[in-house]
Amino acid sequence: MTDTSDESLFAAYLDGDRAAFQDLMQRYSNELLHFLIRFLGSRAAAEDVFQDTFLQIHISADTFDLSRRFKPWLFTIAANKARDYHRKHRRRTMMSLSTPIGDNEEGQSFIDLLETDVPSPDLPLSVDERSALVKEVVDDLSPHLREILLLSYFQRLSYNQIADVLAIPLGTVKSRLHTAVAAFAQAWSIVSARDMSTDGGER
Repeated sequence: MTDTSDESLFAAYLDGDRAAFQDLMQRYSNELLHFLIRFLGSRAAAEDVFQDTFLQIHISADTFDLSRRFKPWLFTIAANKARDYHRKHRRRTMMSLSTPIGDNEEGQSFIDLLETDVPSPDLPLSVDERSALVKEVVDDLSPHLREILLLSYFQRLSYNQIADVLAIPLGTVKSRLHTAVAAFAQAWSIVSARDMSTDGGER
């Protein structure tokens, strides 16, 4: 089944193959769950939203256009379910920003990806200190900016896929991502300078 496309599996499910639906859930059990954990900051919440997402896939199965790709549709539903969870529980998003992107545990983290765009403090920070500061900065971003950073840098979706997931024009994706990175860089310069000043005072 690993060579079978998502769309073929879903078509098989629509034709009555219940195992195909389980195959799709298994296929995304890591990728989608990891995305939701970063989005929601809680594995328990992510597992609940994961189940709700596939329940919605089942309920809305007949509305899916088989000429389109399955993954953006899946992540559209997952992102909407995650937003609903936030509204219901009124919880702030917490993200593991030092977690490598993708399945490669040796891969780049969000910190690595933004490092070239972010001014570095004069005093060196440990990995844990920098991770905590980056998390603080991103947590303070508005939800729509934080969301697009997750989709772009963590999930590595293309601009077109992000446009599908968020139901916004392609141009908006590009401008919003640019705004998100710029907002992060500006806030980072303030927070890192504050931290440097605090450390300097203690020393």
